[in-house]
Amino acid sequence: MFDFRSILKILQFLKLLIFSLFEHLILFIFPPCKKTFVGEIVLITGSANGIGRQIAINFAPLGATLVLWDIDDEGNKETSRLAQKKGAKRVFAYHCDCSNREEVYEQADKVRKEVGDVTILINNAGILLGKRFCDIPDADFEKTLRVNFLSQVWTCKAFLPAMMTCNRGHLVSTASAAGLLGVYRAPDYAGSKCAIIGMMEALDSELYHAGKQGIKTTIICPYFVNTELAKGFQTQNHLFLPVYDAEYVASKIMDAIQKEKFYLIMPLTLRFLAFKIFIPRKVVLLFESWFKIADSMDKAFGQKKKD
Repeated sequence: MFDFRSILKILQFLKLLIFSLFEHLILFIFPPCKKTFVGEIVLITGSANGIGRQIAINFAPLGATLVLWDIDDEGNKETSRLAQKKGAKRVFAYHCDCSNREEVYEQADKVRKEVGDVTILINNAGILLGKRFCDIPDADFEKTLRVNFLSQVWTCKAFLPAMMTCNRGHLVSTASAAGLLGVYRAPDYAGSKCAIIGMMEALDSELYHAGKQGIKTTIICPYFVNTELAKGFQTQNHLFLPVYDAEYVASKIMDAIQKEKFYLIMPLTLRFLAFKIFIPRKVVLLFESWFKIADSMDKAFGQKKKD
């Protein structure tokens, strides 16, 4: 006998699946109006330079209140000055070591009291050592995880409850293409970025099933960006793996936030990484050799590998 209940459930699922795919297609052809940021409280970690600074500058003329977190006080002051020059009316700069859990929670309390509840959280702070696995001291490996990954755990824990109360907000996490495919000379970095992607996907799932669809999630996965983090890195293939300027990446991040995209993968050629589990590992390594990724990392972060 046929189990008509099971068949009915399958048909209902297929109906919802087709509707979701059709909705995605319509939104791709006719994108919704970009949301505005007037009145939003935007907190950016790692705001003293690079992508964080450029994001702050992009938000400056849009009517949002900016909260800047960094351990580089002078750089943060300069970001604040540039943002105000671009039209930001309210800018608050805080010294915060995001690798220190107690300091993150302490500064979060200050922000709530002095500024208000954060509505857009942009986790951007990060470090990159560029060392081989056995050359990374345990303390440095742990530091990479604290700065790149655990800091995002703590900031989300600090600011998400208020977003959930009003079912409104946006979590933006800077991960990396290295979180999609482990990169030579970056085992600690790739591990931390992979953890970010997994956590944010899981968190988005929790919010969805809790009925908190008003809170959006955006995961940023760029290739190398020309900032202090990867200073000296030179791509060996500009066509397929370009190294972008921070200004350009920040503009794409702003667009992704406004359009409420879940993933932002840069460049588009890296989307093939979604199929890596279907590709033989030797083929993946062949691609890495062809793109000379190992050579690029050696030139940027250390001596060329010995024969």
